[in-house]
Amino acid sequence: MILVYIVLALIVIAALYAVVIYNSLVSLRTRVSEAWSDIQVQMKRRYDLIPNLVETVKGYARHEAGTLEAVVEARNRAMADDGSPAHQAETENMLQHALKNLFALAEAYPDLKANQNFAQLQSDLTETEDMINRSRRFYNGSVRDLNIRIEQFPSNIVAAQFGFEKREFFELDEAEAEAASRPVAVSFD
Repeated sequence: MILVYIVLALIVIAALYAVVIYNSLVSLRTRVSEAWSDIQVQMKRRYDLIPNLVETVKGYARHEAGTLEAVVEARNRAMADDGSPAHQAETENMLQHALKNLFALAEAYPDLKANQNFAQLQSDLTETEDMINRSRRFYNGSVRDLNIRIEQFPSNIVAAQFGFEKREFFELDEAEAEAASRPVAVSFD
């Protein structure tokens, strides 16, 4: 009879442990979703700032239409992207590169740099970029925690049983990281 109680106690303990693991996986999955939502909110804020910035620059740099069009095109492509974090990172990196070109262009126009509207928009955009970077770090940390939990024993058994899947990180690939670290070349021919 004691053996039956011991077996029952072990089954109850295992079941309770499985519930704890399941709840922690749900919590981690929810944190990843929240972190991704934070990134999307900040990117939306950036998308909303870009048209104002482009319009401000247009008044000063009329013959730089190619740079302005590239920014608008990159913005539209990034806004339309609702793919995976890896694909979203790719379109976001193209947008960041286009914005770097736009800010480099502004260096050549002292009146534009002195324009209060441009300065405020540039400051707001820089602040938004910082928030996006913080959101990316939080997202990637949350993904790391979830992925570790999904792979660790015994939580991997519960994760497999209930269909928890690993998530992708939101990061630059090596070529994009190298390109992002190089200064932007500006040429006025």
